[in-house]
Amino acid sequence: MGGVLTTAASVRFTVWTNAMLTGACDPDTAAHQILGEDVGHHVSGLAAHPEPATLPVALNLLRAAGATQAHLALPIPGDPIGLAGPPTFNEAALETGEAVVLTGAEIGLVPSYVGPAVQWTVLPATSPLPADFGEADRGLRAALIEAAESLAKLDVAKWKPEVADALIDIRRIGSGKGDDLAPGYEARAVKTAATARRCLAIADAALEDDGAAITGAEADARRRALTDLAAAARRALVAACGPPTSR
Repeated sequence: MGGVLTTAASVRFTVWTNAMLTGACDPDTAAHQILGEDVGHHVSGLAAHPEPATLPVALNLLRAAGATQAHLALPIPGDPIGLAGPPTFNEAALETGEAVVLTGAEIGLVPSYVGPAVQWTVLPATSPLPADFGEADRGLRAALIEAAESLAKLDVAKWKPEVADALIDIRRIGSGKGDDLAPGYEARAVKTAATARRCLAIADAALEDDGAAITGAEADARRRALTDLAAAARRALVAACGPPTSR
């Protein structure tokens, strides 16, 4: 069961930039990890580089520009998690649904997916307040329990058995292949991020249609349970990917 946010470029950019900025890895390693399975990433709008820059060049320039921390933003209308302005940056990030904010340099990067490539646009951005990891983690666990109970009452097993199975399995989650963040992140952050990614994937898949909803009220109840779970997952993923030094 997959979803855009299970492998979002902004997640990789945030955690590997933090690893580079804390000295846990070099820019070339960070660039390689951010690239992942994509064919190419370029960063446009850097003041010191008029032409689109490759990832290794961009990461070095961002550090030279004073970047000290990277923060993930996963906003949606009505829930601008990770955004602190200005309006131009917020609007671009909301349109894409993800972005990265660099404290120190006070700039943000918004990705645009073009097939298997990513084009990053640099804009002035205000650093957000640090996310409370403990609160976000507890919120996700509570939301997961509530969603599982609510959907069980609505007979989700008959509607979408794969969603019911995923909700059961996720309660026993451990970090596995592909779940790691980057060097410097604690095991609890890795586990929370992995849980959040799976919750987002579950919500994405389940919200594609209303399935066998008998009434409009049932469809609304299902959607409410899933959107509440997705909101808690976004907050938890943003907090888990925050700068390791802020914990």
